[in-house]
Amino acid sequence: MTKKTQILVIGHNDNGCTPAHEKIAYEIGCEVAKSNCVLMTGGLGGVMKAAAKGSHDSNGLTVGIIPQDDPSHANEFCDIVIPSGMGLTRDFLTALSADGIIIVGGGSGTLSEICAAYMHKKPLVAIRNTGGAADKFIDGYVDHRKNVKIIGVDTAKDAVKKILELLHGN
Repeated sequence: MTKKTQILVIGHNDNGCTPAHEKIAYEIGCEVAKSNCVLMTGGLGGVMKAAAKGSHDSNGLTVGIIPQDDPSHANEFCDIVIPSGMGLTRDFLTALSADGIIIVGGGSGTLSEICAAYMHKKPLVAIRNTGGAADKFIDGYVDHRKNVKIIGVDTAKDAVKKILELLHGN
């Protein structure tokens, strides 16, 4: 049995998520499902919910790793819910559970996931012009160590294609 590729989508929760963020996240979820990959999110609202809905609507598998200890906090599009009970430190769990990460906007929680992934040299792709954490480091590095360059793309399809290319060289 071959392990499926796990792609984490991160970005704004309900607070700060715009209809444009939701649209691109939904499209990313659809593309992840079409690529036969597992969609990973933080399992809550905003970008996480929109991506999970896209994957769900495209018959994909969705995993939500939530900060609470009660699975009922997860959005309804999570097929598998992991109630971490870790609060905000769950950002390290989401980042380290993924093979690659796609960023859509985002605030400080997204930034902590970016930093965790960056420290562990996980491939990172960000959607251009979505603001927040995505735009802050796009086409550059988080710090002087230059662990991994955060690659900028313009569309959901390009994001999934690029993350798979970085992971598998396709």
